[in-house]
Amino acid sequence: MKTIRNIGVLLILLMSCTVLRAQEKQLVEKDNFEKPYYPEANAQKDIDSLLLIAKSQGKKLIIQAGGNWCIWCLRFNHYIHHTPEVKKLLEDNFLYYHLNYSNENKNEEVFNKYAPEGGALGYPFFIAMDNEGRVIAVHDSGSLESGKGYDKEKVMALFNSWL
Repeated sequence: MKTIRNIGVLLILLMSCTVLRAQEKQLVEKDNFEKPYYPEANAQKDIDSLLLIAKSQGKKLIIQAGGNWCIWCLRFNHYIHHTPEVKKLLEDNFLYYHLNYSNENKNEEVFNKYAPEGGALGYPFFIAMDNEGRVIAVHDSGSLESGKGYDKEKVMALFNSWL
C-alpha cells in the first residue's frame, strides 16, 4: 500500500514539473515577441482616428482584441507580420488595431459597443469593421490555429471574406 502511495506522489510530482516547464517555455516565448497592446491608450479615440484614415484610403479596419499577457495574441501578431501573403493582404486592404483587454484597462465601453459577445470567444478575437465604423463580423482565433501557430489558408480566407 505504501508503494502505491509513493508511486502516486511521484506521478503528481512529475506532472507538476511538466506543467511548470510548459509555463516556463511560454514565458520565454512571450519575451521574444513584440508587445502590441497599450493599456494606457484611449481605444475609442484611436479607433475613431483609424476609421477616418480607413475611409480616406478605402480600407476596412480589423481590431485584434487581447493583451500582452496572452501568448496566442502575441503569436498572431507575430504571424501577420512575418507571413508575407497575409502581411500584403492586410497592408493593401485593412488598417489594424490591437484593442487591449487587461487588468490595467479592460476597455469595457469599447468592447460593449463593438463586440459585447467577444469575450466569450477567448483571446485573441477579431472585430472587422467597414470604414463607416459598422461591425462586419466578430470572429474567434481558435478556428484559425494549427499546432502552436496559425493556418495560412484559414487566415487568408477569413480576411478575404471581409473584403
